[in-house]
Amino acid sequence: MIDRLAPTDSDALLVVDVQNDFCAGGRLAVPRGEEIVPAVNRLARSFSTIVLTQDWHPRDHRSFASQHAGQKPYDVVAFPYGPQILWPDHCVQGTEGAAFCRDLDIPGATLVIRKGFRREIDSYSTFFENDRRTPTGLQGYLRERGMRRVFVAGLAFDFCVGYSALDAARLGFETCVIEDACRAIDVDGSEAATRKSLAEAGVALVCVDRFG
Repeated sequence: MIDRLAPTDSDALLVVDVQNDFCAGGRLAVPRGEEIVPAVNRLARSFSTIVLTQDWHPRDHRSFASQHAGQKPYDVVAFPYGPQILWPDHCVQGTEGAAFCRDLDIPGATLVIRKGFRREIDSYSTFFENDRRTPTGLQGYLRERGMRRVFVAGLAFDFCVGYSALDAARLGFETCVIEDACRAIDVDGSEAATRKSLAEAGVALVCVDRFG
């Protein structure tokens, strides 16, 4: 018998970056990323507080490899806030790639958080930009709404999902990642490293079939 999870009014679902550029055919496609959409749509029916997040980059964002002469995607360079992976251009403001995946169907979403819109700073976590100081405002929203537990799903497990879950736990929220409603990019072992970090932070990994 599977122990069921029944979200309450103090539980929030955080759906991270389910956007066209991270799905099949996108500029930074996460392998099999589009497969999570039906599960995310079903999960959303169990929650009264649902936050969607969007990568929302200007065309000349400094995390794009195209902005660095002689560099290529997945190279790592030094930024003022630390090492930064350079990415293919993706999720550019106002483009089809930045739009939510066309099959995502969550009309009950209560908030959309856009991140990564500051040219000089990338943003993995949905709580803080990569300088680890600039907040997105999500923490305040969840506190004002009385949220105590956060469930995280989306793309990609080893970057924006993982960073978001670690920050949620660090900020004092009970935190769960819905493992089979995520997919990973896995850059140089990043998936295994994320699993280790989540375990050390006390973040639970749960499955979609535990929800009613």
